[in-house]
Amino acid sequence: MKKLLLGAAGALALMVSSNVATAAEELTVAYFPEWPMPFQYAQKNGIYDEALGVKVNWVSFDAGTAMSAAMASGDVQIAVSMGVTPFLTAVSAGQDIQAVDVAVGYSDNDNCVVRESLEIDASNAKELEGKEVGVPLGTAAHTGFLAQMEHFGVDTSTMKVVDMAPVDGAAAFASGNLDMVCGWGGPLRRMKEHGNPLLVGAEKESIVGKVYDVTAVDGSWAAENADLVTRFLHLTHDMNRQYNEGRKNDMLPDIAAQAGMDLEGATATASTFSFPSVQEQLSSEWLGGFMATNFKEATDKRAEGGEITALDSYEGAVNASYLEAASKL
Repeated sequence: MKKLLLGAAGALALMVSSNVATAAEELTVAYFPEWPMPFQYAQKNGIYDEALGVKVNWVSFDAGTAMSAAMASGDVQIAVSMGVTPFLTAVSAGQDIQAVDVAVGYSDNDNCVVRESLEIDASNAKELEGKEVGVPLGTAAHTGFLAQMEHFGVDTSTMKVVDMAPVDGAAAFASGNLDMVCGWGGPLRRMKEHGNPLLVGAEKESIVGKVYDVTAVDGSWAAENADLVTRFLHLTHDMNRQYNEGRKNDMLPDIAAQAGMDLEGATATASTFSFPSVQEQLSSEWLGGFMATNFKEATDKRAEGGEITALDSYEGAVNASYLEAASKL
């Protein structure tokens, strides 16, 4: 099966690269460690370089805020799986970046965990006041933390909130240095070994909302390299399609290796992910309406808290043209 997958991917690569015409000679793409996604099968096997006709440099970041900073400096052109919160922070500050697809949905893989020994759950969450919590500030996990605390009526001004990347928060939590910690992916799995979330599933999503990441591009660079962006998305979504159509067991060993995880951990983490099809993403449920509205609602809420200054509209932050073009290849 792996030979068949590689053969199919290779055929796609030849088809895609045969007509590549782009100003870029190489491309730098940001991604998360311990965040197993189908595109990493192609990443692991060098298919992007062949398909795009350029050298693709892959750089890992612990948080979306670092991704957007690297994009602002010109060091990164595409970020796969940038959280909505850091994306909107950058857009609201005037950074020229656009969301070109939904990289992954993960409502059950982004959460906060309370130390088990505290015996605090949804029924007595107010007891979190005065506690110390590790949160990667400016990320989706931070937004989720604030939404949950507001829901339970917890005064966050009484808490000691420490800015920590999930991997660092998980380590500190394991050492007993935090009362609560927030994160995603592999680190979240390790956090749950020492505590429990307050909310999960549909109840959590009803309070926090959809949790998803976008693929973000540098706006001006993408406009100059539209064909390259289109073909990048085409290959990425072909990996998603193969994964969704039942080939994930054959792909996961390579995905796990590229994500820096063992197969068991990668399988468990990926089981909480969803990868919407191109057709779903182009509908009103995503790029065709929901995202721009969701972006505006999210930033207006943060603006009320004085975190950012919201724009009048976020229509310009969503660009479906590249995905539309990719759907026609």
